[in-house]
Amino acid sequence: MQALRGTQDILPDQIYKWNYVESVIRNLCSAYGYGEIRTPIFEDTRLFLRGIGDTTDVVTKEMYSFEDRGGRSVTLRPENTASVVRAYLEHKLYGDQQVHKIFYIGSMFRYDRPQAGRYREFHQFGVEVLGAVSPAADAEVIALAYDLFQSLGLKDLSLHINSIGDSICRPVYRKKLIEFFEERKDHLCADCRERLYKNPLRILDCKEEGCKTASEGAPEITDYLCETCNEKFEAVKQYLFALGIPYTIDSRLVRGLDYYTNTAFEIQYLPLGAQSAICGGGRYDGLVEEIGGPATPGIGFAVGIERLLLALDMQNLIPVPEKIKKIYIAALGQAAIAEGLKIQHTLRKNDIQAELDLQGKSLKGQMKQAGKLKSIYTIIIGTDELIKGAVTVKDMENGNQKSIPLENVADFIFHQINRN
Repeated sequence: MQALRGTQDILPDQIYKWNYVESVIRNLCSAYGYGEIRTPIFEDTRLFLRGIGDTTDVVTKEMYSFEDRGGRSVTLRPENTASVVRAYLEHKLYGDQQVHKIFYIGSMFRYDRPQAGRYREFHQFGVEVLGAVSPAADAEVIALAYDLFQSLGLKDLSLHINSIGDSICRPVYRKKLIEFFEERKDHLCADCRERLYKNPLRILDCKEEGCKTASEGAPEITDYLCETCNEKFEAVKQYLFALGIPYTIDSRLVRGLDYYTNTAFEIQYLPLGAQSAICGGGRYDGLVEEIGGPATPGIGFAVGIERLLLALDMQNLIPVPEKIKKIYIAALGQAAIAEGLKIQHTLRKNDIQAELDLQGKSLKGQMKQAGKLKSIYTIIIGTDELIKGAVTVKDMENGNQKSIPLENVADFIFHQINRN
């Protein structure tokens, strides 16, 4: 048996990379005042149909949906914004009239084509700010993402921003876009021909060469923004300038999910090449109401952790943890093992890693194992040692051995490790 295509095992010798990134994330979110949330891995399918939109690729092609034994349609979460909003409503967090700043780290699932840094089970870090209408919230969310990548040592970052308007001005642009692409329909891919009347903005985001060519000269949404949306976009740009965060206005930037309004943004890490996006987000002022709650502004982003790790590995930016000083206890016989367990337990309570043979090996085999584990000291307990009431402690680096009373061996090891 093997892991299913598009999934992976994260083995013990690689988990330090994940732990490092997650610790940086948690420290940064704490500084920004964000609290962590954990939502279920699966939800009622209707949540994503309403929250993501039934014209998106995520819903039409990529969701893992199935009927459970109770006859309910459930879906493994393909993203987490809809789940966070569902939790926000279910627990009536909106009742206090405060801004809620939330972050999450967890697995998401999409039936996508696996490639470098992209899996069918993938991990995301994301933030959501609910209840904040000010464009300053947009700037804060972008700054948090930008600070994360800079804290991890990434350079060559490129922030792309756009405004995709709102329910007032976007329909006008949508009509102009349909008129534009109707004349070029024959050059669009099958997916985009289907999108033309359902979600024409998505055509701008298509990676097919024919669609890219057909999009050249397309109307830009920033030319159709209403006065309110334009003022919000200008404020976001002003705040980013004040924060010293450079940006590029990208009129082709549209988010793949239907609930976005106004600000849309993407952070690219250029050394990754054609698939350079490592963060995407934007404002979704219509989502809470769409899911059944009161009108509530929201903004957030998501970062694919696998993609982020790929970028960090490219630049050797993940620090390798210091080697842990290990102690090995070679014990022969049941009575010796009992004493070894006591010593091992005492050492572990003092945060010293200590291993004891669990395979019934001979003394020679145990000494070989101590070497493989790169132990700095080996404590040898046999019949002679039990009779004398003293164990033999071997320095694995220089081979020197000492006889130490049983009751003092843990203190001796503790002293030696701290001295070194």
